[in-house]
Amino acid sequence: MAKLINIFFVGDINGKPGMTLISTLLKQYIQKYEIDFCVVNGENATEGKGIDEADAKALFELGVHVITTGNHLWDRWQAKTLISKERNILRPLNYPKENPGNGFVLYDLKEKGHIGVINLQGRTYMQTIDDPFKAADWALSRIANDTKVILIDMHAEATAEKMALAWHLDGRVSAVVGTHTHIPTSDARILPKGTAYITDVGMSGPYDSVIGMKKEIAIRRFQFQTPYKFELAEHDVRMCAVFIQVDVETGKAVKIEQVIFPSFQ
Repeated sequence: MAKLINIFFVGDINGKPGMTLISTLLKQYIQKYEIDFCVVNGENATEGKGIDEADAKALFELGVHVITTGNHLWDRWQAKTLISKERNILRPLNYPKENPGNGFVLYDLKEKGHIGVINLQGRTYMQTIDDPFKAADWALSRIANDTKVILIDMHAEATAEKMALAWHLDGRVSAVVGTHTHIPTSDARILPKGTAYITDVGMSGPYDSVIGMKKEIAIRRFQFQTPYKFELAEHDVRMCAVFIQVDVETGKAVKIEQVIFPSFQ
């Protein structure tokens, strides 16, 4: 009988509304799915921009093992100090190496073995940083001998870039999950060689908004093409996540299930 490991990944937590909902729901889902390993994207956890030490501590106390991030991590300068000292808060690996923090981690789950987590960022319509494909290959060369269970958070704007990375890594990693756009996609599936994939997990935050921002402000930005102060919305808060089950011996995914609470139905 195959030995399985249960992974829960929560998409972009957005500010206090997202943090409040996650603090209410996460332990219930960890119990429901008998989760062994939990990852969240926390790049917007603190006031919708970056993550501070208090919110990181709160997430770890809820049962989160690793926090991934993205481009908005750098909007909060204090985050540089945080990621310098906290190994389990990742920044995208393919930023220039002179930046603080780590882009991947090999997490020790004791009797359940090790799990690798790699954080990458796309380049299409985003910063012109290093190649995420080469960065992924390099990270795999560092951890593939220690574990076959490997999760990648691909924080990217372009769906095509996320898909291309997943096909590039199919069979070499357990899962590639997309973040950043704050819009959940309905394409969760397992690729032919055993890699679980979803283009975007979606935002865990207020959906009475434009990707988390108050609607009125976002509309003005588009109408007038000038800057307006960012203000986080507050209502219709939802959690978007995926449950992934992986065969420990092969590293191949056997199940991926999209989780949205409350649902959009």
